[in-house]
Amino acid sequence: MLSGECQHNIDVKGRMIVPAKFREDLGEKFVITRGLDGCIFVYAMDAWIKLERKLVELPLADAHIQRFFIGGKEEVELDKQGRILIPAHLRTHARLTKDIVSVGVGGRVEIWDKAQWQLQGEKFTSAPGNENLTMRLDGLGI
Repeated sequence: MLSGECQHNIDVKGRMIVPAKFREDLGEKFVITRGLDGCIFVYAMDAWIKLERKLVELPLADAHIQRFFIGGKEEVELDKQGRILIPAHLRTHARLTKDIVSVGVGGRVEIWDKAQWQLQGEKFTSAPGNENLTMRLDGLGI
């Protein structure tokens, strides 16, 4: 299970060090693609294969979902320093600058621009309907 948050940097060439805590679960070669809300999704190869099977079985009416995730897919491999190169189209999608955050969320890692990650936290806690967040979490048994 991928979990936790790591703050780090992306260099001017678009390379980032994959946090050691995620490397074992992701393996040497894995998949990155466009994520929701302006981040990048990162999947271990076996998890991606399962997801991709589900995506290709979607009806033609959902072709936009296939284009978004499968069309944005890149297979990446760790270099000797534990880095990957994030292609320009994915850096643009996630508005990655220098400071980034990698977040493990169960079956995937999300890569965020640090400022965008902070905005997501603010949106979550201040969104309409979240004023009763404690009650909502209690209802989930959390």
